[in-house]
Amino acid sequence: MKYAFEHPEVLNKIPPDAELVLLPTNDIKLRAENKKMANSLRKKGKKVVVVEIAKPKAIVPKIELLTA
Repeated sequence: MKYAFEHPEVLNKIPPDAELVLLPTNDIKLRAENKKMANSLRKKGKKVVVVEIAKPKAIVPKIELLTA
């Protein structure tokens, strides 16, 4: 999504009536499920745009207690 905000012209390549399916490169199970969904949508005659992305890692905040 960050890329789309930084390069909004890329959104012009996605037809308004298309289904957008994300294929995470670092989550094999989710990738497989999303790929099945994309194929199912395509077989139903829908336009499908597939985007390969890296699934973001969980953010672990660093918390430090400061005492007087």
